[in-house]
Amino acid sequence: MTEIQESDIVRIPRGVRLREDKQRGGWVLLAPERVFQLDGIAQAVIGHVDGERRVGEIVDRLCEAYQAPRERIAEDVIAMFAGLVEKRVLEVA
Repeated sequence: MTEIQESDIVRIPRGVRLREDKQRGGWVLLAPERVFQLDGIAQAVIGHVDGERRVGEIVDRLCEAYQAPRERIAEDVIAMFAGLVEKRVLEVA
């Protein structure tokens, strides 16, 4: 499994797009020949991915927004990012 650190910067790679899917209601990551439907939590996390913020900064913003324990959010965000990097819909900058 890909190891993601809080000091890493992740970004949506070339050829992958974050789009609102009005027919299905929600957001998707569109990759060549693949579509990843995002639930509300995943969309909130991916919404902070801009290719400039470090993973730790994204975690901090989510902690502020959702008043949740940092350790839990960091664990979940890192696991999600690692899975998406392996699927090639996110990349470490």
